[in-house]
Formats: sequence, structure tokens, C-alpha cells
Amino acid sequence: MSDGSKPGRKPRVTDEEILELFRETDDPVLSTDEVAERLPIGRSATYKRLSSLRDEGRLEGKTIGEKNTVYWLPET
Repeated sequence: MSDGSKPGRKPRVTDEEILELFRETDDPVLSTDEVAERLPIGRSATYKRLSSLRDEGRLEGKTIGEKNTVYWLPET
């Protein structure tokens, strides 16, 4: 669904708004915590959303250590 809608509770942030954070940053990657700091949703919800975007191929990601994951936009 292109508008970021998912079944169940409506997210307060669309997928497109999340992806825009990556487009606007000068950083090559953003961590879950860095994205969560910029969104009105909690860290757990942010992690789930980023993981979903990665599963859909809209973001790339890599786990660093046991609990840290970084994400970036795929090369086009």
C-alpha cells in the first residue's frame, strides 16, 4: 500500500514520512534510535516499521552487535 496504511491501528507516521527522513539526512545510515528521536512513535514501533520497510525492499539494513541496526536507502 503506497500511502503507508496497514491493517489494524492507523500509524501516526506514514511510510513515506519515514523514507523522507532518509532522503533529507546527510548521514549515509540512520540507526533505529536516530529515526525514533525524529518520529512521534516509540522505539519499538519505529523498529517494526523500519524492519517492514526493509522486508519490502524500500530500505536496506544491517544489524551491528546484538541490538543495533542501521538502515539506508537502497541504491537506485
